[in-house]
Amino acid sequence: MNTTPASSDVGFAPLTIEGDPANGLLLICDHAENRIPSHYGTLGLEPGALMRHIAWDPGARAVTLALARRLGAPAVLSRFSRLLIDPNRGRDDPTLIMRLSDRAAIPGNRHIDDRERCERIERYYAPYDAAVGAAIERALATGIAPAIVSIHSFTPVWRGRGRPWQVGILWDADPRLAVPLIERLRAGSDLVVGDNEPYTGNLVGDTLYRHATRRGLANALIEIRQDLIADDDGAETWAERLAPILADLNRDPEVHTIRHFGSRAGPIDAV
Repeated sequence: MNTTPASSDVGFAPLTIEGDPANGLLLICDHAENRIPSHYGTLGLEPGALMRHIAWDPGARAVTLALARRLGAPAVLSRFSRLLIDPNRGRDDPTLIMRLSDRAAIPGNRHIDDRERCERIERYYAPYDAAVGAAIERALATGIAPAIVSIHSFTPVWRGRGRPWQVGILWDADPRLAVPLIERLRAGSDLVVGDNEPYTGNLVGDTLYRHATRRGLANALIEIRQDLIADDDGAETWAERLAPILADLNRDPEVHTIRHFGSRAGPIDAV
């Protein structure tokens, strides 16, 4: 399985795991890394702040790579911090470049102008977005409509309150992958599985909306609690848990049919 950068923006280009384009699954990881180009410094933050969830999704990268390896599936991973620009937002979303995240002010984002916003879109956001689109096109060229699985992680405590879920499945209106995934995770285990918890899956303009919902591709977003995947052993354990479920669901021809379910968030933008 080869790993190659998806563009020439050295060091921060999206990471593409080639896999088998006819596999039927495409893995994506929007918040895989917490790195920021050196000319931005730390965006005015203390260096330790970049280890917090505001900068990335800890553990999500390791789970994505482990799943790609186990499943032989293609994958696309971001390689820059969500504080620089968030690839899981629409271009016109006010949270595309965060000025405040979980009560932490981001000094380097406070006064950015339109020119800087466009620069970050062009150099970081757009190449990742294009890499996801290109991976989908490679799959479609084989005659297979890929089911898209997005890997994220969430904090075990939010504003002083513990979160009971070990994993959450986020989805919009297309139930083909998400609903059976929830059912499989809940069956025969003591897992607390969130159904659109701890977040909602119907966010207009997010990566799955842009690349899956609008195109009629089956999809689901998997959120794993960060303390469970804080090290390589935890990431491997969760990849081992998820891989056979995803492999089994991948055998269902229905998840490889292009079907438009719309969006619970409102009318679908034209593709």
